[in-house]
Amino acid sequence: MKKYVMDSYAMIAFFEDESGADRVSKILNEIVERKAKGFMSVMNWGEIFYNTMREQGIEVAETIITQFNKYQIQLIDVDKKLTYQAAKLKAKYAVAYADCFAAALSLRMKALLVTGDPEFRKLEHEIKIEWITDEWKQSGKSPKGTCT
Repeated sequence: MKKYVMDSYAMIAFFEDESGADRVSKILNEIVERKAKGFMSVMNWGEIFYNTMREQGIEVAETIITQFNKYQIQLIDVDKKLTYQAAKLKAKYAVAYADCFAAALSLRMKALLVTGDPEFRKLEHEIKIEWITDEWKQSGKSPKGTCT
């Protein structure tokens, strides 16, 4: 069975109907139909909340989190082992610390990381990535919704 780790970038793209939302929708359908398993670190789940709250307010953020719960994505708590792996990735690569938790979880679960965040290009030889869009490659710019 396929396994996916959902990055906050992918979920924000889905909820805000940005580029790549259609690919995320297909993956979420696989998870809901039990054709695949979905996972997310609580660190990245928190990114969805704070990013949405900062840009659209707390009411929209609460609505998004309620909608998120419908997709049967298993939230994985941040423990010492996951933090250790994320910290090693952070020390080795110039990527955001929260992104390192998504990557570390992908390694732990032996799952594809679902994202469109170009920062993960630096980790392509460490983890398997399911890219939701390649729009940023053509424009040379990071797409909207990138979490920092």
